Amino acid sequence: MDKNKIIQKKRLRRRNHVRNNLRGNSTHPRLCIHRSLKHFSVQLIDDAAGKTLVSASTRDKAASIKIGGNCDAAASVGKMIAERATAAGITVVKMDRGHNKYHGRVKAFAEAARESGLQF
Repeated sequence: MDKNKIIQKKRLRRRNHVRNNLRGNSTHPRLCIHRSLKHFSVQLIDDAAGKTLVSASTRDKAASIKIGGNCDAAASVGKMIAERATAAGITVVKMDRGHNKYHGRVKAFAEAARESGLQF
């Protein structure tokens, strides 16, 4: 089997294991993280209604981030999502890290979001 197929299969398995325990609703939405090499983006999703409530990314014009693929950029996205969530009346969320380990950019994002007022 091709090495990339093996890696993708393992990622899919990890993502399913994490996501099976998490279902977001209007009171506790799911905080979904997407991490690429150049950017970092997050969404607050209400799975019951199938809607995205709030989102933030390094691609946002309000972000004014020069390099989007580092821990500083992830921390600034964490502050942005916490501010937008509190403006929407959301304080408690369920964090869905997907197939990513709680390490590096994901950890920097989570700590910044917690410091800014989100609870998870």
